[in-house]
Amino acid sequence: MPSALRQSAAPVLRVVATPTRESDRVARCTQCAMHAFCVTHTTGLPGDGMLAVSRVRLRKGDTLIRAGEAFTALYAVRSGTCKSVLVTPDGQEQIVDCHIAGDIVGTDGIADGVHDCGVSALEDSELCVLPFEHLEALARTSKDFQRNLHALLSREICRERKTMLILGTMRAEQRLAAFLLDLADRYSARGYSASEVVLRMTREDIGRHLGMKLETVSRLFSRFDQEGLIEVHGREVKLVDRRALQQLVQSAPQ
Repeated sequence: MPSALRQSAAPVLRVVATPTRESDRVARCTQCAMHAFCVTHTTGLPGDGMLAVSRVRLRKGDTLIRAGEAFTALYAVRSGTCKSVLVTPDGQEQIVDCHIAGDIVGTDGIADGVHDCGVSALEDSELCVLPFEHLEALARTSKDFQRNLHALLSREICRERKTMLILGTMRAEQRLAAFLLDLADRYSARGYSASEVVLRMTREDIGRHLGMKLETVSRLFSRFDQEGLIEVHGREVKLVDRRALQQLVQSAPQ
């Protein structure tokens, strides 16, 4: 993160060289910096916020979930960034979402018991494994937890609808502006800067996410920079004129 972004207060686990997936350990969820954004955010957890989970540590490029894999758990991103990838029938990769700290990964597998999307790490990351059968049991005993689980699923539906709106109705420049604003807002909600983000996805990945060619993404980044909407320094992007970006997103189709 650039200097304007505050570091997460989450405790750092000891570094384990091998394996990359750590053994089970008990996590005190209420002491996690991302607790407010996680499905476990409730006073209804047993044992004063104690929830037995295993933590997964991934290096950049490691795979968390493979498409077609049986669904058994949700994953809460504690630190780092991951991407969800859906392979189309003709073999093209569509980046479905970029998951940052506080996000829940793996909800696509709930309906049919099988994951449609593959998930991999865009940087060194740590996630908490939340066995779904345990979540269901907690939901039956805690109304607070049940509401949080339902809210989580509702947020996922809303995000999917928002993505469909972006891809289906917006011009290329509107898609990129909406993507940057959404990412900045998500980081801001977690206590980071509202105007500076680090893009963990490559320009090519952003194109695959927004339905654009790499050349278009690169051209739009350069254009936004030249017009004073943003400042680009490698993967660090500063939103200089948020109002202009918002007006661009809200402008009528041409």
